[in-house]
Amino acid sequence: MRPYFAIMNPLGRELKDVQKIHLTDNYESLRKVESELAQEKEKAKNIGLSTEKMNARGELTVWQRIEYLVDEGCFYPLHMLYNPADNQSCTTNVVDGLARIAGRWAVLIGFDNRYMAGAWVPGQPENILRVTDLANRLNIPLIWLVNCSGVKLDEQEKFYAGRRGSGTTFFRHAELEQLGIPILAGIYGTNPAGGGYQGISPTILFAHKNCNIAVGGAGIVSGMRPKGYFDIQSAEELIDVARKFKASPPGSTRIHYDETGFFRFVFEEETDVLNALREYMTKIPAYAPDFFQVAEPQSPLFPLDDLYYLLPSNPKRTYSFDDILARLVDGSEHMEYKPESGPEVYTGLVKVNGFLVGCIGNRQGILPENYPEYADYPGIGGKLYRQGLIKMNEFVCLCGRDRLPIIWFQDTTGIDVGDTAEKAELLGLGQSLIYSIQQTDVPMMLITLRKGSAAAHYIMGGPTANRHNAFTLGTAATEIYVMYGETAAVAAYTRRLIKEKDAGRPLDPIIEKMNELVRQYHETSRPVFCAKAGLVDEIVPMEELRSYMLAFAGAAYQNPRSICPQHQMLLPRSINALKTQTEESVWQENISYSVPTGSKWEDQN
Repeated sequence: MRPYFAIMNPLGRELKDVQKIHLTDNYESLRKVESELAQEKEKAKNIGLSTEKMNARGELTVWQRIEYLVDEGCFYPLHMLYNPADNQSCTTNVVDGLARIAGRWAVLIGFDNRYMAGAWVPGQPENILRVTDLANRLNIPLIWLVNCSGVKLDEQEKFYAGRRGSGTTFFRHAELEQLGIPILAGIYGTNPAGGGYQGISPTILFAHKNCNIAVGGAGIVSGMRPKGYFDIQSAEELIDVARKFKASPPGSTRIHYDETGFFRFVFEEETDVLNALREYMTKIPAYAPDFFQVAEPQSPLFPLDDLYYLLPSNPKRTYSFDDILARLVDGSEHMEYKPESGPEVYTGLVKVNGFLVGCIGNRQGILPENYPEYADYPGIGGKLYRQGLIKMNEFVCLCGRDRLPIIWFQDTTGIDVGDTAEKAELLGLGQSLIYSIQQTDVPMMLITLRKGSAAAHYIMGGPTANRHNAFTLGTAATEIYVMYGETAAVAAYTRRLIKEKDAGRPLDPIIEKMNELVRQYHETSRPVFCAKAGLVDEIVPMEELRSYMLAFAGAAYQNPRSICPQHQMLLPRSINALKTQTEESVWQENISYSVPTGSKWEDQN
């Protein structure tokens, strides 16, 4: 199969200096938004006690532990701004992301021990569910840095119980282990109650000498005999008992290493715990990258910085999706599937760090004349039509058959509407794409370049495909909504306008409500809102998009649950069957390989 992959078709065009000058405002606009996002992330990152104060106590912060544990430059954070409960701390009090540790990929998560000693807080269970889902989808280890003081008691009603409450984590841990996915935990500090189960539920426990895990902590144990009220006597008794348990909290290493044996190892230094985690990462099942790589890794031909010129911050401006993709994939090469069909959608194979990946994205601008073929109106890029939906269905099914991960790129205004579109079966074809995605069972990631809108946001690999979508990234240009704010205002208030007009009443109050709805849609679709609400898993600077793609591809191919041998793949052959004899001849002239006697390649020569 080397002739298919070694040299693919060129993709994209060079960006000229004169074009960059013309697009300087766009460059600066996107950089400005990214700077604002970076400030928000830095604010969330520095909530709680300072690094200096933590270190003076003899503790490393969660960020210091991550920096020590992870291979240099190989931590790709997710959910930095995720804060669905709108906590004053600005976070869910955990730090997580994809990480390469000792050369192997894992999902890494740790409690932020600077804020309330790593307490459970509102919104945190949803964050942890995303993390356990990610480990499941990619079939890679989950690494915990446990330092959890238990429930934030004055807000326990918001997250303790329920189907997706804090205790769900422990069932998800058991589920991962039943699937053969190991969970390694480095344990620090005091971990009572929920923190205790957080410590006991992983597969192997690596303990720091000063840590403990217990069903109940000092505060709980000392309050086990309540009268139904408090008085001076009970307060004095509480003080005495609490002091005793603080001096010797339950569940120390003396109990859980020497007696129960729950702790596999105990270490003197915090960094020794991390060293042990690194060592155990080398023991997990993992294929060497070249087992699956179809070619030597290459950088794109064009600089990543070009993306700031090429992706318009104005959502109404068009651009070339092919030029965007050319800045993100190996060698700026691709194999496009059915370019003659469904021109509003790109489908094709690309290489990411030498790994073969399926790619799907929205094309922009005015589409060819007489398209869509079923309508008497022109087609516009970003919208989905019959041919594009059929093409995506076919491509997704072939990727599933060939066990290829998929990277989706969204910039969509939705699916074509109206009776003509209904007669063309677009409603059914949209659901067909959902069915196709659901039956593929391959890892997928989504990059919402700009617009994620209407049902198209669901069907194009959106986060709602949560058994398959590993994670979703956004950019400084991302906006996600069910429809444009103006469209929503028309849908919500047109009948009211008619009613007020017929009654002879002034229209100004309704117009103001319409404008207010437009403003609301704008505010609740911006990148920061999307990140806080969890509509995306992370807003990533343009120049870091490829790094996340490399991490996704490396993790997806590290230990896949199923394999299609390269020489048994159909999708590359399906694409190549559409090529002309001339194109195949050019391939042969540019590739050096041995030709088996009697092969089709020898015959063509």
